[in-house]
Amino acid sequence: MSDERELMAERERKAAELRQAGQNPYANGFSPRHVAAEVHAWFAAGNVPTANPLTDEPRAVRFSVAGRIVALRSFGKAAFAKVRDRSGEVQVWVRQDVLGEKTFGLWRAMERGDFIGASGPAVLTKTGERTILAEELRVLTKAVRPLPEKWHGLQDMEIRYRQRYVDLIANPEVREVFRKRTAVVKLLRRFLDERDFLEVETPAMHSVLGGAAARPFRTHHNALDMDLYMRIAPELHLKRLVVGGFDRVYEIGRNFRNEGLSRQHNPEFTMLEFYQAYATHEDLMALTQELFVELGREICGGTVIRYGGVAIDLGAFERIPLKDAIAVASRKGILPAGLERPMLDDDAALLRWVSNSGVLDHKEELAAVLRKCEAHGQRLGALFDYGGELALPPERPVFVVDHPSETSPLSRRSDRDPSIVERFELFIVGREHANAFSELNDPADQRARFRHQVEAKAKGAQETMDYDEDYCRALEYGLPPTAGEGIGVDRLVMLLCDQPSIRDVILFPLMRPE
Repeated sequence: MSDERELMAERERKAAELRQAGQNPYANGFSPRHVAAEVHAWFAAGNVPTANPLTDEPRAVRFSVAGRIVALRSFGKAAFAKVRDRSGEVQVWVRQDVLGEKTFGLWRAMERGDFIGASGPAVLTKTGERTILAEELRVLTKAVRPLPEKWHGLQDMEIRYRQRYVDLIANPEVREVFRKRTAVVKLLRRFLDERDFLEVETPAMHSVLGGAAARPFRTHHNALDMDLYMRIAPELHLKRLVVGGFDRVYEIGRNFRNEGLSRQHNPEFTMLEFYQAYATHEDLMALTQELFVELGREICGGTVIRYGGVAIDLGAFERIPLKDAIAVASRKGILPAGLERPMLDDDAALLRWVSNSGVLDHKEELAAVLRKCEAHGQRLGALFDYGGELALPPERPVFVVDHPSETSPLSRRSDRDPSIVERFELFIVGREHANAFSELNDPADQRARFRHQVEAKAKGAQETMDYDEDYCRALEYGLPPTAGEGIGVDRLVMLLCDQPSIRDVILFPLMRPE
């Protein structure tokens, strides 16, 4: 820390020297006409610079660039600087005999991390490096805090997340992740736009808690003297738009859930939600497969990608019923033994199994959850969340289907079995990436499920929805047969960029105050 303070004091002294010499160390007004990539493209096209660009004035091709100095080599009356802009890096050659003694004297105050503007002809150095020979040089910004050491970059994860601006400067692979994130979002939009979906914006503050079962962030509106919730999902507003006649809608936006931090969870996260009228969850399964195949090809160059050392084929999806996943987890020892389909299909048998304290002695957390469940479907949901997810094959995407109705308050019941709903969750490498279902559009059924949510909240459940009467009223005007899906954008980028933590794909993740 003392070394850094000494370096900063030296840089501040140089900034003062620039001012004394009549040069603003935080100048403006230099407008680059090119970016680094254009310089390299000119050379790559086979162009050859003139032998002596300074004397062969009419034929010399000149470029004008600006950026941060990321590497610097000085040789008395000359120097080479690597300058980085939004497109990449290019070398700038600074010479006293070209710039003159006064301007070159200003250059001596420049260091790695500073911003400059440079204009001049394109040349090749003796080593064949593509270079701009600076005829004009402008000091644009004097950085008073030094960058991390060149060869090791910035390694401390705590600092990387807190000071993402330094992380982006020091680690080129981090910049690439966030460029890919932008490409992913663009592709999601293009994919849906090409299929006639309409992008919309819905409120981020809700007066009624709904759209998903999660703990909310609460805020207060002073003018109306009313409490509001930061949205946990845009679902109910998007389905109101389908009622209104927008048959295909989507939104990419922030959601907020008052939950813990982990490698998979950030309280503020980005979701894609889309709804399609006259479609079922089966249609969305086919659409989702198309989407992930296109994502793999466009972002990763093929449908077989690698995540955490595991090869995953985004073109090979599998369906697994929720009860089957639980049974496999039981056989593998992830869950206690005995959870086979006959028991999972029989509420009384499963309840007896749960009531047998000896079965769950070594699974105290699971036992506590199961004994609070009041319905068969809730017990199945708890078993899947606790162990069924862990039994899913990691090397291919899995649609988990046949979810119990008790855990899916907005889903349409299956016509073949009213105890389950027309829903799927997409899991890849054991992590949920999407949740979709045929939408419940029966207002009477929806009211009954909302009442059940209210009763659960009265009994102490923290992750429930409120009773949304306006949404029920909208259903009474008629919601056409509709299917909807939500895809977590952050987890999607984690998958496609092989990043282990959600903090690695969010520019500014939530952190404790320093």
